Amino acid sequence: MFNSSVALIPARAGSKRLPNKNLLPVAGKPLIAWTIEAALASGCFDRVLVSTDSGALADIARAHGADVPFLRPAEFSSDTASSMDVIRHALAWLEAESGVPETTTLLQPTSPLRTAEDIRAAFARFRDTGADSVVSVSEAEHSPLWSNTLPHDGSLAGFLRPEVLGKRSQDLPTYYRLNGALYIARTASLLAQGGFLGANSYAYVMPAERAVDIDHRADLLLADILLREGEGS
Repeated sequence: MFNSSVALIPARAGSKRLPNKNLLPVAGKPLIAWTIEAALASGCFDRVLVSTDSGALADIARAHGADVPFLRPAEFSSDTASSMDVIRHALAWLEAESGVPETTTLLQPTSPLRTAEDIRAAFARFRDTGADSVVSVSEAEHSPLWSNTLPHDGSLAGFLRPEVLGKRSQDLPTYYRLNGALYIARTASLLAQGGFLGANSYAYVMPAERAVDIDHRADLLLADILLREGEGS
């Protein structure tokens, strides 16, 4: 475990697509509970802290073992507030209370299939590479080389690049996408560069089946099925 290591779980009440999604039941638990339990079980953190603007979410988070020492102000809970706004607010609170942690890990509650083992493996990658940050990625479901924008008339003229024409999917390079599940950083680097990606950042590759990100109801249903199957296996 890294000295002074904090996990930050951001969980605001508002959500346009799935209202109160962090409280919605998934495989018998509120969505946020899966991330809290994985963080605690990993053994990687001195403190697992939830940043929320909701009293109901705060109560649920505390019931599952997280620390909720403050309610997030409204200006950091709007649709326009960024993850870095939330991180800076939490770190400022920690600095005043007990000091800035050496490492800050962002664990979004919308990734309930990310496991304690994923967190430990990502920290091992962090340690072994000497990285300033490690961010989780998964193999892209479809190659972006098959994608393009469309004009107003929907014409497909020039839709694919010439180098892709006649190629099979398996002949194309493997692409990876950020999956939103796990962000680890040295706090000083995180604040200096204003984000988790920099020159000394490395990927932690997660399988797609653990990279479900809850954004729509279909995602919630898929996560529920996968978590129930995992618990029964």
